[in-house]
Amino acid sequence: MAKVTNTLRLLPFTVYVLLMFALPAVLVVTSAFQNGGSWTLANFSIFSRPGIAVSFWNSCWLSALVAFVGAAFGAVVCFALLACKEGGVIRRLVDSASSTLSQFGGVMLAFAFIAVMGNQGMVTLLIRNLLHVNIYKNSMWLYSTQGLILPYLFFQVPLMIITFYQSIARLPENLAEVVAGLGGSKWMFWKNVGMPILFPSFMSGFLLLFANAFSAYATAAALISQGSQIAPLQVRAALISETGLGSEGVAGALAVGMLVIMLVVMVVYAAVERKAAKWLS
Repeated sequence: MAKVTNTLRLLPFTVYVLLMFALPAVLVVTSAFQNGGSWTLANFSIFSRPGIAVSFWNSCWLSALVAFVGAAFGAVVCFALLACKEGGVIRRLVDSASSTLSQFGGVMLAFAFIAVMGNQGMVTLLIRNLLHVNIYKNSMWLYSTQGLILPYLFFQVPLMIITFYQSIARLPENLAEVVAGLGGSKWMFWKNVGMPILFPSFMSGFLLLFANAFSAYATAAALISQGSQIAPLQVRAALISETGLGSEGVAGALAVGMLVIMLVVMVVYAAVERKAAKWLS
């Protein structure tokens, strides 16, 4: 009876996963192998075009960069929060801001950066008028792949804080006391005990941030109106192409390429997360 009850409790979540994740994934994979109603592998020839390889490479290095910077900066903030009072103003403020900003993306985030750091943005004009420095002297970098770094970090750092802080908070306090009792300093504790224990949690956060950045679409689509410098924009180009080069099958093939990369990241993430849970259990 208990097993039946537990199964019924999981039913809504199971239906949600099937409808929102499994079914779309099946439809995307199916479309990648179809063309005009017949099964084919021709759609995957899109990967032979030079621009496709470059866009996937851009997505990979961009995701890795913002994931590393976001994870490192977020980890530093988490360490600083350990010195703050539990339930205090600073802790509650950081928790609230992180929860909000980690979900602040898409067109709203792109518009905010255009309004603040665009060619006629508030900060851009302030720097230009007061310091006589034109940050767009060489190029309009905000509307390129490099310009996505700052907007992505805007929601990556808060996500890392949410993800990593619980791991630091669960670090047994008696470990530091043991090291101190053996004559070790606080630096020795973090170097030889704390950091090795927290490293799997840090890596799981890094992989989560990588997957989050790699799959991000709306912010890039709003900022980069011309060209398809990253993989998600290549999928968009294949769907809306007016030159006859794109199709639903080609878009599906590109999406399958993204799914493969995401699957590898998620498998590694699951393995690292299990190790992190083992250390901090």
